[in-house]
Amino acid sequence: MKKKAAEQVLCYHLEADVLETVRAVMRKLSIVCRALPEESWREKVGFLLGKRGFSPAPKDDAPEFVFPDAVMVFDQIQGKRLDQVLAAMKEADVPPIRYKAVATPFNVHWTLRRLCETMKKEHAYMTEGAKNDDGEA
Repeated sequence: MKKKAAEQVLCYHLEADVLETVRAVMRKLSIVCRALPEESWREKVGFLLGKRGFSPAPKDDAPEFVFPDAVMVFDQIQGKRLDQVLAAMKEADVPPIRYKAVATPFNVHWTLRRLCETMKKEHAYMTEGAKNDDGEA
C-alpha cells in the first residue's frame, strides 16, 4: 500500500510575525510548514517540496528575481481540507496573503519564479475582470 504524502505548506516572503502565526496554525493542523530562503526563486517547486526526481537548480548568471509579495504553496491539501486550513488562518488573524497556490502535477515542474509570475498575472487578470463585471471601464 502506498503511503500518503505529508501535507505541507511552503512560505516565501512572509514577514516574521506572520510566519510565526502561520506556523502555529499549521502545527495545530499537523501540517509541515517551511519558510523558503530568498534564493529559492530559481528552484523547481517539486524540489522545494522534496519530491522525488527533482534536483537543485544549477547556479547560473540569471539576473536576481525580486518578488516582494508573500506567497504560500500548499501540497497535498485541497478541497474541504484547504477550506479548513484557510478558515484556521483567518481565525488566527493571519493577514490576507494574496498569492496562494496548490501544487499540481503540472506546476511542480515550474520554478518558484515562474509560479510567482503566473500568479501575479492571473491575479491582475482576475482583478481587472472583477472591475469590468462591476460595470467599470
